[in-house]
Amino acid sequence: MTLARIVTAAILAGSLSFTAAAQAPDARAVHDEALVLDTHFDTPAIFSRPGWDIADRHEVREDGSQVDLPRMIDGGVDGGFFVIYVAQGPRDKDSLNAARAAGLVRAMEIREMLARHPDKFELATTADDAERIAREGKRFVFMSMENAYPLADDPGMLQAFHALGVRMAGFAHFRNNDFADSATDAPEWRGLSEKGRALLAEMNRLGVIPDPSHASDDVLDQVLDLSKTPVVLSHSGAKAIFDHPRNVPDHLIRKLAEKGGVIQINAFTGYMIPTAADAERDKALADFNASMVARYGPSSGWTQEEVIRANAERRELMARHQAPPRANLDDLMKHIEHVIGLVGVDHVGLSGDFDGGGGIEGFDSVADAPAVTERLLKAGYSKEDIAKFWGGNVLRVMRATEAYVASQKVTREGQSGT
Repeated sequence: MTLARIVTAAILAGSLSFTAAAQAPDARAVHDEALVLDTHFDTPAIFSRPGWDIADRHEVREDGSQVDLPRMIDGGVDGGFFVIYVAQGPRDKDSLNAARAAGLVRAMEIREMLARHPDKFELATTADDAERIAREGKRFVFMSMENAYPLADDPGMLQAFHALGVRMAGFAHFRNNDFADSATDAPEWRGLSEKGRALLAEMNRLGVIPDPSHASDDVLDQVLDLSKTPVVLSHSGAKAIFDHPRNVPDHLIRKLAEKGGVIQINAFTGYMIPTAADAERDKALADFNASMVARYGPSSGWTQEEVIRANAERRELMARHQAPPRANLDDLMKHIEHVIGLVGVDHVGLSGDFDGGGGIEGFDSVADAPAVTERLLKAGYSKEDIAKFWGGNVLRVMRATEAYVASQKVTREGQSGT
Protein backbone atom coordinates (compact mmCIF):
# COMPACT_ATOMS: atom_id res chain seq x y z
CA MET A 1 0.00 0.00 0.00
CA THR A 2 1.38 3.41 -0.92
CA LEU A 3 1.85 6.14 1.69
CA ALA A 4 -0.93 8.17 0.08
CA ARG A 5 -3.36 5.27 0.44
CA ILE A 6 -2.30 4.69 4.04
CA VAL A 7 -2.92 8.34 4.92
CA THR A 8 -6.24 8.40 3.03
CA ALA A 9 -7.41 5.27 4.81
CA ALA A 10 -6.41 6.76 8.16
CA ILE A 11 -8.40 9.93 7.45
CA LEU A 12 -11.48 7.93 6.45
CA ALA A 13 -11.12 5.87 9.62
CA GLY A 14 -10.94 9.04 11.66
CA SER A 15 -7.53 8.20 13.13
CA LEU A 16 -5.73 11.15 11.55
CA SER A 17 -6.72 14.79 11.40
CA PHE A 18 -6.30 16.65 8.11
CA THR A 19 -3.42 18.57 9.74
CA ALA A 20 -1.60 15.39 10.69
CA ALA A 21 -2.25 13.91 7.26
CA ALA A 22 -0.69 16.95 5.63
CA GLN A 23 2.42 16.59 7.77
CA ALA A 24 2.82 12.81 7.58
CA PRO A 25 4.04 12.55 3.96
CA ASP A 26 6.80 15.05 4.67
CA ALA A 27 7.90 13.15 7.76
CA ARG A 28 7.78 9.83 5.96
CA ALA A 29 9.68 11.24 3.00
CA VAL A 30 12.45 12.46 5.31
CA HIS A 31 12.49 9.10 7.06
CA ASP A 32 12.67 7.13 3.82
CA GLU A 33 15.44 9.34 2.46
CA ALA A 34 17.66 8.44 5.43
CA LEU A 35 19.50 5.15 5.75
CA VAL A 36 17.85 3.81 8.91
CA LEU A 37 19.67 1.33 11.09
CA ASP A 38 19.47 0.06 14.65
CA THR A 39 22.71 -0.90 16.39
CA HIS A 40 21.31 -3.63 18.64
CA PHE A 41 18.84 -6.29 17.50
CA ASP A 42 18.68 -9.27 19.88
CA THR A 43 16.44 -11.02 17.35
CA PRO A 44 18.94 -13.85 16.60
CA ALA A 45 17.94 -15.30 19.98
CA ILE A 46 14.65 -16.38 18.37
CA PHE A 47 15.94 -17.44 14.94
CA SER A 48 15.91 -21.08 16.02
CA ARG A 49 12.38 -20.99 17.49
CA PRO A 50 10.27 -23.64 15.71
CA GLY A 51 7.54 -21.95 13.67
CA TRP A 52 9.08 -18.45 13.73
CA ASP A 53 10.59 -16.92 10.59
CA ILE A 54 11.90 -13.39 10.15
CA ALA A 55 10.24 -13.20 6.72
CA ASP A 56 6.79 -13.56 8.29
CA ARG A 57 4.76 -10.84 10.00
CA HIS A 58 4.44 -11.10 13.78
CA GLU A 59 2.87 -8.95 16.49
CA VAL A 60 4.44 -7.83 19.76
CA ARG A 61 1.22 -8.54 21.59
CA GLU A 62 1.10 -12.13 20.36
CA ASP A 63 4.65 -13.45 20.53
CA GLY A 64 6.68 -10.58 21.97
CA SER A 65 8.95 -10.29 18.92
CA GLN A 66 9.77 -6.82 17.61
CA VAL A 67 11.79 -7.32 14.42
CA ASP A 68 10.79 -9.03 11.19
CA LEU A 69 10.94 -8.18 7.50
CA PRO A 70 7.36 -6.91 7.06
CA ARG A 71 7.72 -4.59 10.06
CA MET A 72 11.14 -3.43 8.87
CA ILE A 73 9.50 -2.48 5.59
CA ASP A 74 6.61 -0.76 7.40
CA GLY A 75 9.09 1.18 9.53
CA GLY A 76 11.50 2.06 6.75
CA VAL A 77 14.30 0.29 8.63
CA ASP A 78 17.09 -0.64 6.22
CA GLY A 79 19.05 -2.93 8.54
CA GLY A 80 21.06 -3.11 11.69
CA PHE A 81 23.45 -5.00 13.91
CA PHE A 82 22.16 -8.49 14.72
CA VAL A 83 23.62 -9.65 18.02
CA ILE A 84 25.51 -12.73 19.12
CA TYR A 85 24.65 -12.84 22.81
CA VAL A 86 25.58 -15.42 25.44
CA ALA A 87 24.60 -14.63 29.03
CA GLN A 88 27.53 -14.37 31.43
CA GLY A 89 28.08 -17.56 33.38
CA PRO A 90 30.90 -19.21 35.35
CA ARG A 91 34.48 -18.72 34.21
CA ASP A 92 35.84 -22.25 34.68
CA LYS A 93 37.24 -24.06 31.64
CA ASP A 94 34.15 -26.14 30.86
CA SER A 95 31.84 -23.12 31.11
CA LEU A 96 34.11 -21.02 28.90
CA ASN A 97 34.17 -23.78 26.29
CA ALA A 98 30.37 -23.98 26.40
CA ALA A 99 30.10 -20.18 25.99
CA ARG A 100 32.41 -20.26 22.97
CA ALA A 101 30.32 -23.04 21.40
CA ALA A 102 27.08 -21.15 22.09
CA GLY A 103 28.49 -18.01 20.48
CA LEU A 104 29.55 -19.89 17.37
CA VAL A 105 26.12 -21.54 17.14
CA ARG A 106 24.42 -18.13 17.36
CA ALA A 107 26.72 -16.76 14.65
CA MET A 108 25.80 -19.67 12.40
CA GLU A 109 22.10 -19.11 13.09
CA ILE A 110 22.50 -15.58 11.72
CA ARG A 111 24.34 -16.91 8.67
CA GLU A 112 21.67 -19.58 8.16
CA MET A 113 18.94 -16.94 8.23
CA LEU A 114 20.80 -15.07 5.51
CA ALA A 115 21.13 -18.23 3.47
CA ARG A 116 17.38 -18.90 3.71
CA HIS A 117 16.48 -15.41 2.52
CA PRO A 118 19.16 -14.25 0.04
CA ASP A 119 16.62 -12.14 -1.86
CA LYS A 120 15.59 -10.26 1.29
CA PHE A 121 18.67 -9.96 3.53
CA GLU A 122 22.40 -9.72 2.92
CA LEU A 123 25.43 -9.71 5.20
CA ALA A 124 27.22 -6.35 5.40
CA THR A 125 30.78 -5.98 6.64
CA THR A 126 31.47 -2.41 5.48
CA ALA A 127 29.64 0.90 5.37
CA ASP A 128 29.59 0.72 1.56
CA ASP A 129 27.95 -2.72 1.79
CA ALA A 130 25.10 -1.30 3.85
CA GLU A 131 24.42 1.51 1.39
CA ARG A 132 24.59 -0.82 -1.63
CA ILE A 133 22.29 -3.44 -0.07
CA ALA A 134 19.74 -0.76 0.84
CA ARG A 135 19.81 0.62 -2.71
CA GLU A 136 19.10 -2.88 -4.00
CA GLY A 137 15.96 -3.08 -1.88
CA LYS A 138 17.20 -5.68 0.59
CA ARG A 139 17.88 -5.36 4.31
CA PHE A 140 21.51 -5.35 5.45
CA VAL A 141 22.67 -7.43 8.38
CA PHE A 142 25.73 -6.39 10.34
CA MET A 143 26.84 -8.85 13.01
CA SER A 144 27.86 -7.81 16.52
CA MET A 145 28.69 -9.45 19.82
CA GLU A 146 27.20 -8.41 23.14
CA ASN A 147 29.39 -9.62 26.01
CA ALA A 148 32.79 -11.08 25.17
CA TYR A 149 32.00 -14.31 27.06
CA PRO A 150 31.88 -16.34 23.79
CA LEU A 151 35.57 -15.52 23.32
CA ALA A 152 36.13 -17.64 26.46
CA ASP A 153 39.23 -16.01 27.94
CA ASP A 154 41.11 -15.64 24.64
CA PRO A 155 41.26 -12.23 22.88
CA GLY A 156 42.55 -13.99 19.78
CA MET A 157 39.23 -15.81 19.40
CA LEU A 158 37.80 -12.55 18.08
CA GLN A 159 39.53 -13.32 14.79
CA ALA A 160 37.24 -16.31 14.22
CA PHE A 161 34.11 -14.24 14.87
CA HIS A 162 35.45 -11.45 12.66
CA ALA A 163 35.83 -13.99 9.87
CA LEU A 164 32.17 -14.92 10.35
CA GLY A 165 31.19 -11.25 9.96
CA VAL A 166 31.34 -9.56 13.38
CA ARG A 167 32.10 -5.84 13.06
CA MET A 168 31.13 -4.57 16.54
CA ALA A 169 31.80 -6.17 19.92
CA GLY A 170 31.19 -5.46 23.58
CA PHE A 171 33.25 -6.34 26.62
CA ALA A 172 30.94 -7.35 29.48
CA HIS A 173 27.23 -7.70 30.24
CA PHE A 174 25.44 -7.76 33.61
CA ARG A 175 28.41 -9.40 35.36
CA ASN A 176 32.17 -9.08 35.18
CA ASN A 177 34.16 -11.45 33.01
CA ASP A 178 37.81 -12.09 32.19
CA PHE A 179 38.02 -8.95 30.06
CA ALA A 180 36.25 -6.15 31.91
CA ASP A 181 34.02 -4.94 34.72
CA SER A 182 30.29 -4.67 34.23
CA ALA A 183 28.34 -1.52 35.07
CA THR A 184 26.07 -3.67 37.24
CA ASP A 185 28.64 -5.70 39.18
CA ALA A 186 31.17 -4.91 41.91
CA PRO A 187 34.53 -3.73 40.50
CA GLU A 188 37.01 -6.53 39.88
CA TRP A 189 39.52 -5.11 37.41
CA ARG A 190 38.92 -1.39 37.97
CA GLY A 191 38.10 -1.23 34.28
CA LEU A 192 39.77 -3.42 31.70
CA SER A 193 41.85 -6.45 32.65
CA GLU A 194 45.07 -7.16 30.77
CA LYS A 195 43.10 -9.52 28.56
CA GLY A 196 40.57 -6.75 28.05
CA ARG A 197 43.30 -4.41 26.85
CA ALA A 198 44.54 -7.12 24.51
CA LEU A 199 40.98 -7.60 23.25
CA LEU A 200 40.67 -3.88 22.50
CA ALA A 201 43.95 -3.98 20.57
CA GLU A 202 42.61 -6.95 18.60
CA MET A 203 39.40 -5.05 17.84
CA ASN A 204 41.44 -2.18 16.46
CA ARG A 205 43.67 -4.50 14.44
CA LEU A 206 40.77 -6.35 12.84
CA GLY A 207 38.43 -3.40 12.38
CA VAL A 208 35.81 -4.32 14.97
CA ILE A 209 34.10 -1.30 16.55
CA PRO A 210 34.48 -1.31 20.36
CA ASP A 211 31.12 -1.21 22.15
CA PRO A 212 31.41 -0.60 25.92
CA SER A 213 27.62 -0.65 26.50
CA HIS A 214 26.95 -2.57 29.74
CA ALA A 215 30.58 -2.09 30.83
CA SER A 216 31.52 0.13 33.76
CA ASP A 217 32.37 3.81 33.46
CA ASP A 218 36.01 2.91 34.13
CA VAL A 219 35.96 0.55 31.16
CA LEU A 220 34.50 3.20 28.89
CA ASP A 221 37.03 5.76 30.09
CA GLN A 222 39.95 3.39 29.46
CA VAL A 223 38.63 2.27 26.07
CA LEU A 224 38.38 5.90 24.99
CA ASP A 225 41.96 6.48 26.11
CA LEU A 226 43.37 3.39 24.39
CA SER A 227 41.31 2.78 21.26
CA LYS A 228 42.82 3.74 17.93
CA THR A 229 39.35 3.97 16.39
CA PRO A 230 36.10 5.69 17.43
CA VAL A 231 33.76 3.94 19.86
CA VAL A 232 30.03 3.23 19.58
CA LEU A 233 27.82 2.68 22.61
CA SER A 234 25.28 0.50 20.83
CA HIS A 235 22.47 0.85 23.41
CA SER A 236 23.03 3.23 26.32
CA GLY A 237 21.45 6.31 27.90
CA ALA A 238 22.25 9.62 29.55
CA LYS A 239 22.86 9.41 33.29
CA ALA A 240 21.97 13.10 33.66
CA ILE A 241 18.42 12.24 32.60
CA PHE A 242 18.07 9.00 34.57
CA ASP A 243 20.65 7.93 37.12
CA HIS A 244 21.24 4.24 36.41
CA PRO A 245 24.60 2.40 36.33
CA ARG A 246 23.93 1.44 32.68
CA ASN A 247 23.72 5.09 31.66
CA VAL A 248 26.66 7.33 30.81
CA PRO A 249 27.72 10.49 32.67
CA ASP A 250 28.13 13.73 30.78
CA HIS A 251 31.91 13.89 31.06
CA LEU A 252 32.23 10.51 29.32
CA ILE A 253 29.70 11.45 26.64
CA ARG A 254 31.84 14.51 25.93
CA LYS A 255 34.98 12.36 25.81
CA LEU A 256 33.24 9.87 23.51
CA ALA A 257 32.34 12.69 21.13
CA GLU A 258 35.82 14.20 21.25
CA LYS A 259 37.14 10.84 20.07
CA GLY A 260 34.62 10.76 17.20
CA GLY A 261 32.26 8.23 18.78
CA VAL A 262 28.49 7.83 19.00
CA ILE A 263 26.03 6.98 21.77
CA GLN A 264 22.92 5.14 20.57
CA ILE A 265 20.11 5.96 22.98
CA ASN A 266 18.54 2.81 24.40
CA ALA A 267 14.73 2.62 24.36
CA PHE A 268 14.56 0.40 27.44
CA THR A 269 12.12 1.43 30.17
CA GLY A 270 14.24 0.27 33.11
CA TYR A 271 17.08 2.59 32.06
CA MET A 272 14.83 5.57 31.34
CA ILE A 273 12.33 6.00 34.19
CA PRO A 274 11.87 4.70 37.76
CA THR A 275 10.12 1.33 37.87
CA ALA A 276 9.05 0.54 41.42
CA ALA A 277 8.55 -3.10 42.30
CA ASP A 278 5.12 -4.52 43.12
CA ALA A 279 5.60 -7.51 45.42
CA GLU A 280 2.25 -9.11 44.68
CA ARG A 281 2.59 -8.69 40.91
CA ASP A 282 6.21 -9.84 40.91
CA LYS A 283 5.36 -12.99 42.87
CA ALA A 284 2.46 -13.76 40.54
CA LEU A 285 4.77 -13.39 37.54
CA ALA A 286 7.46 -15.55 39.10
CA ASP A 287 4.89 -18.28 39.86
CA PHE A 288 3.52 -17.99 36.34
CA ASN A 289 6.97 -18.28 34.76
CA ALA A 290 7.72 -21.35 36.86
CA SER A 291 4.46 -22.95 35.78
CA MET A 292 5.26 -22.30 32.11
CA VAL A 293 8.68 -23.94 32.46
CA ALA A 294 7.02 -26.93 34.17
CA ARG A 295 4.56 -27.18 31.27
CA TYR A 296 6.78 -26.48 28.25
CA GLY A 297 10.36 -26.72 29.51
CA PRO A 298 12.96 -23.92 29.31
CA SER A 299 11.65 -20.95 27.31
CA SER A 300 14.58 -21.13 24.88
CA GLY A 301 13.05 -24.33 23.48
CA TRP A 302 9.43 -23.20 23.14
CA THR A 303 7.71 -23.37 19.77
CA GLN A 304 5.99 -20.35 18.27
CA GLU A 305 2.60 -21.79 19.24
CA GLU A 306 3.71 -22.30 22.84
CA VAL A 307 5.05 -18.75 23.02
CA ILE A 308 1.75 -17.34 21.75
CA ARG A 309 -0.26 -19.41 24.25
CA ALA A 310 2.03 -18.42 27.13
CA ASN A 311 1.82 -14.73 26.19
CA ALA A 312 -1.97 -14.86 26.08
CA GLU A 313 -2.05 -16.35 29.58
CA ARG A 314 0.46 -13.77 30.76
CA ARG A 315 -1.77 -10.95 29.45
CA GLU A 316 -4.70 -12.39 31.40
CA LEU A 317 -2.53 -12.47 34.51
CA MET A 318 -1.35 -8.89 34.05
CA ALA A 319 -4.95 -7.71 33.58
CA ARG A 320 -5.51 -8.67 37.21
CA HIS A 321 -2.53 -6.63 38.43
CA GLN A 322 -1.38 -3.06 37.99
CA ALA A 323 0.83 -2.92 34.92
CA PRO A 324 4.37 -1.64 35.52
CA PRO A 325 5.07 1.83 34.09
CA ARG A 326 6.58 2.12 30.62
CA ALA A 327 8.72 4.88 29.20
CA ASN A 328 7.38 6.74 26.18
CA LEU A 329 8.55 8.94 23.33
CA ASP A 330 8.73 11.99 25.61
CA ASP A 331 11.22 10.13 27.82
CA LEU A 332 13.19 9.03 24.78
CA MET A 333 13.40 12.58 23.44
CA LYS A 334 14.75 13.79 26.79
CA HIS A 335 17.77 11.49 26.41
CA ILE A 336 18.25 12.30 22.74
CA GLU A 337 18.02 16.06 23.15
CA HIS A 338 20.25 16.04 26.21
CA VAL A 339 23.02 14.37 24.24
CA ILE A 340 22.52 16.66 21.26
CA GLY A 341 22.67 19.69 23.55
CA LEU A 342 25.83 18.33 25.12
CA VAL A 343 27.85 17.20 22.07
CA GLY A 344 25.81 17.82 18.93
CA VAL A 345 23.83 15.68 16.52
CA ASP A 346 26.96 14.04 15.05
CA HIS A 347 27.32 11.83 18.12
CA VAL A 348 23.88 10.38 18.80
CA GLY A 349 21.63 7.67 17.38
CA LEU A 350 19.03 5.17 18.54
CA SER A 351 18.53 1.53 19.44
CA GLY A 352 15.24 -0.01 20.47
CA ASP A 353 17.10 -2.91 22.12
CA PHE A 354 14.41 -4.91 20.38
CA ASP A 355 13.93 -8.57 21.25
CA GLY A 356 16.20 -7.97 24.23
CA GLY A 357 13.76 -6.30 26.61
CA GLY A 358 13.53 -2.92 24.90
CA GLY A 359 10.56 -1.10 23.47
CA ILE A 360 8.55 1.79 24.89
CA GLU A 361 5.12 3.32 24.33
CA GLY A 362 5.11 4.65 20.79
CA PHE A 363 8.28 2.78 19.79
CA ASP A 364 7.54 -0.87 20.45
CA SER A 365 8.84 -2.49 17.27
CA VAL A 366 10.79 -1.58 14.15
CA ALA A 367 7.48 -0.63 12.52
CA ASP A 368 7.33 2.42 14.81
CA ALA A 369 10.59 4.02 13.69
CA PRO A 370 8.88 6.77 11.64
CA ALA A 371 7.26 8.05 14.83
CA VAL A 372 10.71 8.97 16.13
CA THR A 373 11.47 10.85 12.91
CA GLU A 374 8.22 12.80 13.32
CA ARG A 375 9.23 13.78 16.86
CA LEU A 376 12.67 14.90 15.68
CA LEU A 377 11.15 17.02 12.92
CA LYS A 378 8.69 18.59 15.35
CA ALA A 379 11.62 19.39 17.66
CA GLY A 380 13.22 21.36 14.82
CA TYR A 381 15.87 19.00 13.53
CA SER A 382 16.65 19.05 9.81
CA LYS A 383 16.54 16.14 7.40
CA GLU A 384 20.35 16.23 7.40
CA ASP A 385 20.35 15.90 11.19
CA ILE A 386 17.91 13.02 10.99
CA ALA A 387 20.01 11.22 8.38
CA LYS A 388 23.00 11.43 10.73
CA PHE A 389 20.92 10.26 13.67
CA TRP A 390 19.45 7.22 11.97
CA GLY A 391 22.57 5.82 10.35
CA GLY A 392 25.03 8.38 9.10
CA ASN A 393 26.88 8.73 12.39
CA VAL A 394 27.44 4.99 12.82
CA LEU A 395 28.53 4.57 9.19
CA ARG A 396 30.98 7.43 9.71
CA VAL A 397 32.53 5.51 12.63
CA MET A 398 32.62 2.36 10.53
CA ARG A 399 34.43 4.18 7.72
CA ALA A 400 36.93 5.63 10.19
CA THR A 401 37.54 2.11 11.50
CA GLU A 402 37.98 0.74 7.99
CA ALA A 403 40.40 3.58 7.17
CA TYR A 404 42.49 2.85 10.26
CA VAL A 405 42.82 -0.84 9.33
CA ALA A 406 43.79 0.09 5.78
CA SER A 407 46.40 2.56 7.04
CA GLN A 408 47.98 -0.09 9.24
CA LYS A 409 48.15 -2.49 6.32
CA VAL A 410 49.96 0.15 4.24
CA THR A 411 52.35 0.82 7.14
CA ARG A 412 53.13 -2.89 7.55
CA GLU A 413 53.69 -3.33 3.82
CA GLY A 414 55.99 -0.32 3.78
CA GLN A 415 58.00 -1.65 6.68
CA SER A 416 58.35 -5.06 5.03
CA GLY A 417 59.47 -3.47 1.77
CA THR A 418 56.72 -5.05 -0.33
